[in-house]
Amino acid sequence: MTCFLASAFLLVLQTYAAPTELVQVGFDITLDKMDVHSGLLGNVSGDVPPSPPPGTSKKAPQSIIIGVRKGGTRALLEMLDIHPEVAAAATEVHFFDWDENYAKGFEWYRDLMPYSYPHQITVEKTPGYFTSALAPERICAMNSSIKLLLILRDPAERVISDYTQVYFNRLENHKPVQAIENLLVRNGALNIRYKAIQRSLYDIHMRNWLRHFPLEQIHIVDGDALIRNPLPELEKVERFLNLPPRIVSSNFYFNQTKGFYCIRSDGRERCLHESKGRPHPAVNSTVLQQLRLYLQEHNRTFFRLVKRTFDWQ
Repeated sequence: MTCFLASAFLLVLQTYAAPTELVQVGFDITLDKMDVHSGLLGNVSGDVPPSPPPGTSKKAPQSIIIGVRKGGTRALLEMLDIHPEVAAAATEVHFFDWDENYAKGFEWYRDLMPYSYPHQITVEKTPGYFTSALAPERICAMNSSIKLLLILRDPAERVISDYTQVYFNRLENHKPVQAIENLLVRNGALNIRYKAIQRSLYDIHMRNWLRHFPLEQIHIVDGDALIRNPLPELEKVERFLNLPPRIVSSNFYFNQTKGFYCIRSDGRERCLHESKGRPHPAVNSTVLQQLRLYLQEHNRTFFRLVKRTFDWQ
């Protein structure tokens, strides 16, 4: 369905939820809701909200960080929020990928955006959008000229990071855990139905986005480069969003204890939550090689789609 047709049915889609289970290329690619912060769905409080700053309003985002999960979306948003002309949404909204939220309508979505001044752009990030079958069409129906940010990292490393997050979440909730090899391999072969692998098939998901948006509207941030040296990647984002250059090297400092860059802005220093940058488990070398070999062809296809290569093993 094209953007034009999607727009025509937007009111209907806001009233009636689409099917709960999304299936693409023969397997489930939806985001496990148990793996996401539990406070994102409601965003309801009994407290009286404070009065907005004079001259501000809530606007639909002019840019969305669409993914990828465990690719560095939180780091990108926090670093971009340094910019005085950016107003960043505080939580992952999951409007375009969760049917129960999309059914609440556009006004509900806009109300979750931050107050911003006329000269600022609003940015939200929900990494589940990239692997959602319906998110590209729904975002296009809202704004076909929106600028999209996609941050990616080595897809094999992303699989391991995905496992690590779920592993610690299950430990914290006193649920049983499995070794990563037991999830990556089934009956002696790579388990390509494992959701962490499915999310790393960047070419499949990118094809879906390119059906609705030209490549020029999707800026790809190199997540591995952002970790090593944030400033060059953020300068590219500033140019893509037509923002004046305001982010500088002094906005970052390397935290030796955590092993990654932290942020210095407005006289304050802050690092990402302790759940970020957790050490990855050691993976059986044979299993890891199986995974990398499987991903190689998908990576090559992705490079052709985006007319760019990345230094992935």
